[in-house]
Amino acid sequence: MEVSVNDNVKIYNLTKGDSIPEWVSSKRRRKLEKQHVGFRRSIRLIQDFEFPDVATTISLTPNGRYIIAAGVYKPMLRCFDVNELSLKFEHGLDAHALKVLPISEDYSKTIVLEEERFMEIYSNGYRYYRFRLPKFNRDMAFCREASDLFVVGAGNEIYRFNLELGQFLSPMESEAKELNCCVVNDYHQLLLCGTNDGRVEAFDHRDRNRVGSLDCVLSSLVDYDLEGDRGMAQQINSIAFKDALTFGVGTSTGHVLLYDLRSTKPILVKDHQMGLPITKIDFAKDDGIVLSMDSRMLKFWEEDTGKPIGAIEPGEPLTEFVRVPDSGLLFFAAETQQMLQYFVPSLGPAPKWCYHLESIVEELDTVEAPAIYDDYNFVTKDHLEEIGLDHLIGTNLLRAHMHGYFIDLRLYNRARTLTQPQAVKSQRRKKLRENMEKESTAILTSKNPNLPKVKANKALAAQLQAATITETKDKKQQER
Repeated sequence: MEVSVNDNVKIYNLTKGDSIPEWVSSKRRRKLEKQHVGFRRSIRLIQDFEFPDVATTISLTPNGRYIIAAGVYKPMLRCFDVNELSLKFEHGLDAHALKVLPISEDYSKTIVLEEERFMEIYSNGYRYYRFRLPKFNRDMAFCREASDLFVVGAGNEIYRFNLELGQFLSPMESEAKELNCCVVNDYHQLLLCGTNDGRVEAFDHRDRNRVGSLDCVLSSLVDYDLEGDRGMAQQINSIAFKDALTFGVGTSTGHVLLYDLRSTKPILVKDHQMGLPITKIDFAKDDGIVLSMDSRMLKFWEEDTGKPIGAIEPGEPLTEFVRVPDSGLLFFAAETQQMLQYFVPSLGPAPKWCYHLESIVEELDTVEAPAIYDDYNFVTKDHLEEIGLDHLIGTNLLRAHMHGYFIDLRLYNRARTLTQPQAVKSQRRKKLRENMEKESTAILTSKNPNLPKVKANKALAAQLQAATITETKDKKQQER
């Protein structure tokens, strides 16, 4: 586990830390945990929370119990049960998954959008139906009221697939050439689509017509003097609703715009200052916090003022994230084998299924790493001059600490042998003398039959017996 603090906001990286292989025996595991601090500070929240190569997408079921993720290689779908903190099932895919969408409260009904224009419907972990789409697609959304699945992508058509009838319905058409993202509001059932020319279009599935269009790029440039041009073809990459009226829009230039559905002007414009497309937006509704992510980092900031609260930058390209509702626990799909896990207490408490997480991170946070290591020796500057290693000051071979330095024990012993051979010889003689005294004590203990049998401190008893014998011999010589 790794802890970072910025403006009194603590961010716990639960994935960071050394891991012990599964095939290691329990005895060997305990020994490694005693020797290495990294093993003791590691947290394994969910078992097997990884993929052979990378994770491409991740989602959470509405009831919050199951995490469904897809990754490679080979392409596969994995479901994790948070109540059991383990893998529920896994299923192989025929193509890379672009998005996973649970449409039931649990994992029993799941839709997977794949590359090569394929769509798969899963029921209770098994593939129920697979069909091919007319064009390459990028995103999908589900309308529970009409049981319609909307799919957008490389074209101006919004395909509708009715899951109750099991057939395609007449598509809705957009004025843009291509569509990048879509989302359905559960309150009023409006469908918002982000286009490749910087617009957000609203559709009503009840009359299959477009009911509104919002030029996000033009309004942001005019009102907030942002750098940009219509010729740059700024795109809308992500859309997310907070409630029935407030929604956020992420652009390809790294800006997040907050809108009220009744107004054409943005309430707030937030610049990520990275120049990377915003891939996902989420809202912590009760706390008034917005979470926005690009491929490099996740930022969370105040909804009213845009004031930054914190940021998570793992160092690996990010593809998607999910936040456990009403908590500060975050899961990331990134270009790594392990799916990343972070805990931010400022965003909320730990979920009920891992209520012990708060006490664990606080306990590990208070335990400091030891300052002295078995493989290093602490030396002062004067001692470095004595052994002729003062020229290494400032290099990576010495680690500054307090009033001295840490140096590799092997390097220290080699330099001390070359510069102070007499000291090394005297130390060896001292050790040899101690070993001889131990051996002589053991011989006396084994050969003397008059030595009383003791249950403890046999070495001390042998020394006392030897001293008694010596005194007796001296008295006899004096009498003679």
